[in-house]
Amino acid sequence: MDKQEFLDKLKVELKISKNSEHTIRNYLRANNELINFCKKNPEQIKNQDVKNFMASKISEMSSPSIIVFLSAVKYAYSNLLKEDITEGIKRPRKERKIPPVLTKQEVTRLIDSITNKKSKLIVSMLYACGFRVSELTSLKITDLSFSEKIGYARQAKGRKDRLFNIPDFLIEELKQQVEKQKQNKQEYLFSGRDGKLTDRNIQKIIKRATRVAKINKDVHPHTLRHSFATHLLENKVDIRIIQELLGHSNLSTTQLYAHVSSEELKKVKSPIEGLNLNSEEKYSEG
Repeated sequence: MDKQEFLDKLKVELKISKNSEHTIRNYLRANNELINFCKKNPEQIKNQDVKNFMASKISEMSSPSIIVFLSAVKYAYSNLLKEDITEGIKRPRKERKIPPVLTKQEVTRLIDSITNKKSKLIVSMLYACGFRVSELTSLKITDLSFSEKIGYARQAKGRKDRLFNIPDFLIEELKQQVEKQKQNKQEYLFSGRDGKLTDRNIQKIIKRATRVAKINKDVHPHTLRHSFATHLLENKVDIRIIQELLGHSNLSTTQLYAHVSSEELKKVKSPIEGLNLNSEEKYSEG
């Protein structure tokens, strides 16, 4: 079996298992890179080849990247060649980094910096509903219920639907967008030149807005989701409610945001401020 046949069969397996486009893309890329590095046919690649590849890339790969790579190779070889060539290779612990967030003032500046009506609505929705990019690009006009002021992100991460609230101040703009899409015979709430809006389209909008708003942070679409969760915590919303709104399967994932809220940290007074000290007299004695 040559490389192309192997990758074509892998793509079929991934689609049959209803993996997301993001997962399919990552798994195909990982296996393609491994095969190119080894310069062998797929069935000739063994455990040591995987280790050699990882050793050559170790300085470039983060812990999450290594985990995805090994998962991709294990999936491909277990399904297509009935062997696990990653067996015995130790997985690194997944890094639990605190995600970057925007302040409420920065979110305001970011949204206000966008002049295009459609782009502004897209960014507003990302923040207002805590969307993953894939959820927003997959959102259909039939997923919105204006009478109930709710919508559904269908088959979100974890392969389950999740409910989101439609903010009052966006309802009229969303209704106009829905009517526009209906007139153009589009099924998705937002579409691009070639049909469905892509992740890349949204990334470009965010990058441009960040530059115009002069926000000196590395802002991505997912930053708005992090900011959504953090600001809800600052507003004293129960963390279990935030878990449901974000569509997290495990509370531990949502609890990461408990470490992000800088506004709450700023309110904490040091215990030294509760002591009856005369600092001038104290230090003059030294």
